[in-house]
Amino acid sequence: MRPGVVAVLVSAACLLLLGAAPADGPAPAPLPARMADTGGGSQLITAVAPDTGSTTGTVTWWDRRGGGDGHWVAAGSAPARFGSGGLTEGTRRVQGTNTTPTGLYDLPYAFGIEAAPRGTAYRYRPVHEDSWWCQDNASRSYNRWTEPRPADCRPTEAEHLITYSAQYAHALVVGFNYDRPVHGRGAGIFLHVDGRGATAGCVSVPKEAMRRILRWAEPGERPHLAIGTSGGATAVTRY
Repeated sequence: MRPGVVAVLVSAACLLLLGAAPADGPAPAPLPARMADTGGGSQLITAVAPDTGSTTGTVTWWDRRGGGDGHWVAAGSAPARFGSGGLTEGTRRVQGTNTTPTGLYDLPYAFGIEAAPRGTAYRYRPVHEDSWWCQDNASRSYNRWTEPRPADCRPTEAEHLITYSAQYAHALVVGFNYDRPVHGRGAGIFLHVDGRGATAGCVSVPKEAMRRILRWAEPGERPHLAIGTSGGATAVTRY
C-alpha cells in the first residue's frame, strides 16, 4: 500500500476514535460516551495509544455539559508520551517494567517544582528539597509522598522529586495502586511534563498542555484519567 494511503487511513482512525465525523457519514459519539465508565464526574482526561507497544499517543481533556445526561465536548488535546516499555493492564502491572498502567484512575492532587499556574483550583503541593516519592517495596511509605524520606525507604528506591526539574515542573498524581497499594505493582505514576523521551511508566505532555490541564481541572467536577489503547484487550473504551 502506498505511504500516502496509509497516512490517510491512520488519520481517519484517529478522528473516529476521538469522535470526529467522517466525511461521508454521521458523527460517532465522542470517546467518553463510548466508554464503560468515566468516573462519575463531568470532567475526564483520556490518554490513548495506538497499541500496547506504543510510546506515544494523544491526551484529550473533556467536559460533560448539561449534567449527568449531557454530552461530552473536548476542551483540549496534546501529544502524549507513555512508558518506554509501552502499556499494560494496570491490575497485572509489575514494578520496574517501565510500562504505563491502563485503566481508569482518580487524580488525588497536583504538585510541582514551579508555582501552580494562575487559576489552578486543584490542591497543589509545592516540591521542596526534602520531597521524595517512596517506591521501596519494603517501606511502610510505599507509593507515597514523604518529607523527609523515612529511614525504611532507601534513596535508591525513591524519587527525589526536586531533581526532575523539567518533568515535575507541574504534575498530577494518578491514583494507580494508590488507595490500597499492592507492593510490587508500581509506585509514582503521574501525569507530568515531557522529559527527553518516553517515560518510566507515567503519562507526559508538553509543558503548556500540562499548565492548561491544571487551569481546566475542577476538583468538584471529579476529573479522572482513563489510559488505554485504540482497541484490543486494553482499549480505553473498556474502562
